[in-house]
Amino acid sequence: MLFTEPLFFGFFVLVFCLYYLPAMRRHQLPLLLVASFFFYAYSQPYLLLLLVISATVSAATSYAVMVGERRERKLAWTVAGVGLNIAILGFFKYGGLIERSFSASLGPDDGTLGALLSLPLPIGISFYTFHGISLIVDVSRNRDAVATPEAPHPTAREHLRHTLLYLTFFPQLVAGPIIKAHNFYPQIAPKRFAAVDWTGAVKALIVGYFLKRVVADNLHNTTYLLSYPALLTQSSLNLLIFDLGYSAQIFADFAGYSLIAIGLAKLLGYELPKNFNFPYISESFSEFWTRWHMSLSAWLREYLYYPLGGNRRGAGRTYLNLMVVMCLGGLWHGAGWSYALWGGCHGLALIAERLVHGSRFYASRNVAARLARASLVFGFVTLVWVFFRLPRIGEATAFFEALGENWHLPFVPGSAMVIALYAAPVIAYHGWYLRRRAGGATWSAERRLEPVIYGALASTILLNAGPIHAFIYFQF
Repeated sequence: MLFTEPLFFGFFVLVFCLYYLPAMRRHQLPLLLVASFFFYAYSQPYLLLLLVISATVSAATSYAVMVGERRERKLAWTVAGVGLNIAILGFFKYGGLIERSFSASLGPDDGTLGALLSLPLPIGISFYTFHGISLIVDVSRNRDAVATPEAPHPTAREHLRHTLLYLTFFPQLVAGPIIKAHNFYPQIAPKRFAAVDWTGAVKALIVGYFLKRVVADNLHNTTYLLSYPALLTQSSLNLLIFDLGYSAQIFADFAGYSLIAIGLAKLLGYELPKNFNFPYISESFSEFWTRWHMSLSAWLREYLYYPLGGNRRGAGRTYLNLMVVMCLGGLWHGAGWSYALWGGCHGLALIAERLVHGSRFYASRNVAARLARASLVFGFVTLVWVFFRLPRIGEATAFFEALGENWHLPFVPGSAMVIALYAAPVIAYHGWYLRRRAGGATWSAERRLEPVIYGALASTILLNAGPIHAFIYFQF
């Protein structure tokens, strides 16, 4: 079920109305669980079993860690819980990749393994697996991480119910934002209608639906030409413009989804972390990763980069840690070596940046230097998005070959104009942030126009939404 489908609006209105009935106040958690199970099972009912198994594993192992007294037993349960989560993710998401990569050395197969590995990828498995790992690690660090206002020392039954909600909460179930356990559990408590953050929710929903329905879905109608073999017949200039369009599309699609999820959660009384902070104005690659998919970046830092040693063990170890984290972060996005290559490209960019960080180019606060740095980051990020749009390395290679060889083909202005039209809001969105950051009396006066701006965005959603397309990050 997509957030953009009419069916979802009916579903959410029903859940919202029931949720805030006075008689339902004591039953809000069970209602959210039922709603989340229905939301997840609507398209692929049989995969609900895997989600419940994963949640039960995380709940059981984290509870064993929480009540354990001996350090050795707590460590054993932590390793077991994290290992089982990784095993589930590895089998269902990466089993096919491993089989394809090493099929020659695995020997003959009677078809059973291939049939198992060909099972469809469960929607959202990357997200709820990372939530499960966060839960287990947080409890191992602090047993009070899963305390709630009404259950500071939860029983096994209470912990199972809370964990099921944490892992299946439908606004963020299939594509995040990733919220750490120690930030979610303290929020589990009865909610009051009077406490709803209507302003924050409505703003997030309007901007989110605008980015998704107007920008991303309309751009999809043109950037589909950035596919193999259609790209072979496109001029080099058109290919560059398609790549720019896809860069705007993937931002609008995922930032839009994240804002919708945040807005829906606010209506239900929960706060999800901010996931995007105007990433395309970044002046460095490290800044980009503090602005793009912020919840994933924070998760990788806290649960992978820092445990590996971070930057505390010398330059060589720091560079190795960066490459490991970025390559694994790339593979998290998809079961293909192109995703690892995408992550590796970002890892190399982060390493190169550290090597020249003290140069005049990076130290200068001159406007021209800052603009050059931002252009460098944006250009690199946009170029390597090709590995997302064309996840087969051979197809991505064909793109770069066509980009270098097709300058003789005629430029088609029509598609370029469409991309310019629908990418313009992404530019304006980042420009609005820069304007706001500059502050001053002029910005204070312009804030009075906010109701008009949000009204115009809402009207545009109704009048110029594109055909409904699935969110790009659903495939991860």
